[in-house]
Amino acid sequence: MIDLRRLHVLRAVAHYGTVTAAAGALHFTTSAASQQIRQLARELGVDLLEPQGRGVRLTSAAESLLAHADAIQARWEQAELDLRADHGAPAGLLRVSGFPVAVSVLLAPMAARLRERHPRLTVRMREAEAPTGFDLLFEGEADLAVVEATIFNPPLSDDRFDQQPLLDDPFDLVVPEGHPLAGRDRVDLAEAAREDWIAPVPDSPCRPHVLSACGAAGTPDIVHHARDWNVMAHLIAHGLGVALVPRLAQLTPHLPITRVRCTGDPHRKLLTCTRGGGHARPAVAAALAELRELAPKAVA
Repeated sequence: MIDLRRLHVLRAVAHYGTVTAAAGALHFTTSAASQQIRQLARELGVDLLEPQGRGVRLTSAAESLLAHADAIQARWEQAELDLRADHGAPAGLLRVSGFPVAVSVLLAPMAARLRERHPRLTVRMREAEAPTGFDLLFEGEADLAVVEATIFNPPLSDDRFDQQPLLDDPFDLVVPEGHPLAGRDRVDLAEAAREDWIAPVPDSPCRPHVLSACGAAGTPDIVHHARDWNVMAHLIAHGLGVALVPRLAQLTPHLPITRVRCTGDPHRKLLTCTRGGGHARPAVAAALAELRELAPKAVA
């Protein structure tokens, strides 16, 4: 009989990439995590890890085992769902995570609606960017996450997670009030190619989207970087540049700035994500229904 706790350690190594990172996530020492995997390997009579440079990698036997492990995890989720079913009524604890704008514009109103419509349901929220959101789901610390689609996310074919489109969030060109482009209904980004630009910091998930959209119209001259959209708004208000800002981002009111819609529809994609099979849980299903209703209005 396979020890499922040891199997979970192996799944964590596959998810986090190293034994050390997996041990940290599981609150083990690296030595203890390695021991768990060695014991699992002895139980099965196969090698699960092999040296690769200064680290290790999963063997083909481990990869095969993980396919079964993910299926076991999904079945366990379904078993818990069946045991705790309460005639389909959303109840209990729902843990959600999302990046800052998603929390402010989508998850906060979603939680308020759920509290009003389902008094037996308790929602707990945590701000987290995409990589951490997936980690929270994997660790069982979150039931639902709203994430931005990036090349660093797990592939859509990863059965551990159920990732579904939520909305396309368009980018608007934000310029100082009185700027020559401020009075336009729509603007081609090529018309702003010679402007000073303000861009997201290098590790921002939005940066590749912004650079791609700008790059299609010419290489932008980026003179300032910011992490927070409202920091960008204040820089723009002082005439220090222009920027692409997602429509979901609610900028500080009364600043002397203007949003202008862009031709070509530059945008980022937002996804909802649960563990495999988790969307069937009544509380998660109720939350997803609220998000699908809120999303189109948020970018109208």
